[in-house]
Amino acid sequence: MIKKLMMLMVLVILAVFAADQVFAKPIEIHWWHAMRGARGETLKKIVDAFNASQSDFVVVETNKGNYDETVNAGVAAYRAKKHPHILQSFEVGTLTMMLSGAIYPVYSLMADQGYKIDWSSYLQPVLSYYVDENENLLSMPFNSSTPVMYYNVDLFKKAGIDLPSKTEPLTWDQMGDITAKLVASGVKKGMVTSWQSWTQVENYSAVHDLAFASKANGYEGLDCELQINNPQVVNHLTRLKSWMADNRFSYEGQKYQGPQAAFVGGDAAILMESISGIGNVKKNAKFAWDLAPLPVEASMKAPQNSIIGGASLWVMKGHPKKEYKGVAAFLDFLASNDMQELWHMETGYFPITITAYESLKKKGYFDENPYQEVGIGQMTRRKPTKNSRGLRLGYFVQIRNIINEEMELLWNGSKTPQQAMDAAVSRSNDKLREFEKTYK
Repeated sequence: MIKKLMMLMVLVILAVFAADQVFAKPIEIHWWHAMRGARGETLKKIVDAFNASQSDFVVVETNKGNYDETVNAGVAAYRAKKHPHILQSFEVGTLTMMLSGAIYPVYSLMADQGYKIDWSSYLQPVLSYYVDENENLLSMPFNSSTPVMYYNVDLFKKAGIDLPSKTEPLTWDQMGDITAKLVASGVKKGMVTSWQSWTQVENYSAVHDLAFASKANGYEGLDCELQINNPQVVNHLTRLKSWMADNRFSYEGQKYQGPQAAFVGGDAAILMESISGIGNVKKNAKFAWDLAPLPVEASMKAPQNSIIGGASLWVMKGHPKKEYKGVAAFLDFLASNDMQELWHMETGYFPITITAYESLKKKGYFDENPYQEVGIGQMTRRKPTKNSRGLRLGYFVQIRNIINEEMELLWNGSKTPQQAMDAAVSRSNDKLREFEKTYK
């Protein structure tokens, strides 16, 4: 009788355990991000695909506003020990995240969870932005972009201008002639630029192999200083300022809304903008358009690679070990060919792996959509140098705001280009010293 009771109890326990396994809830992995609109919709497709692919984990994606708001929310949540597993942070916040003490480096996470990743199969100009001094990857690249030149094909043809090459950049001297012809043909604004610091100072410096800051643009020490008041950058800004007199160049705002509106509305014939603007232009432009690489100086016979913008995914420490298994599985899924191809095709952002890029090429995607390969070609045309690897500066958000403020004073005539860049360097160096004092 006792044996029967014991056997019955064992069977009941086994049944309860089995039922518990069947009805166990999957472990939640929380991801806070800044993607909205069409990009947010594609992000959700990726999350839904991962959740449908297995039953052990469920990724819960939450939009926390823009980049600043998302990072600030993550910092506050970490202090309250209510932080997500994955936090999206823009590229200008890289050094702050690195030194925060709050991250679980991606290379360690993937190795700890048994993933053997061939990091050489990733796009190196993207990867190099997020590695430490030993070339170990700290955060997972996600939405990476670079600026290119959009142009209105119809307005170029009307003005009798040959269409630019998708591989060989125009010179800035040619740009002066082209914008003059465009304005003479009736175009209201020859050229506009989004993200003016990123496109006309940061990337201008990179493609011309000029130091944006000392110490290899900050990679080799916190005691770096800005160097953007050099003659070549000042001369470039002087040229743009002179073009404002006859509408060859028009300032439409620091970010993207004004410049994009001028381009898609047909008022501006040329737009310097991120490749991630492709979706908006494709949706709203009522004319034929195309892309070309950023212009270079005639003296630059072998222009360097452009540098990236966008954001990466940082894994935050302080969660139970079993949950990191799900984080690693999701990051591995995110890097798969199918997901990277989807992300590139629907948003314009780079696929982060060479294999995904080659897969798209084999399928003929770039034959049908050649403009989407312009940014990739521009960013990978040279091996990155210390000047074109990227920028790793403390308080870079504030520094970019300072540069934008000084550029506005240049455009409205309050300062000369040299005065504006001298002030930008001086004010930014003050911020760098504050950061160095805090984190050294």
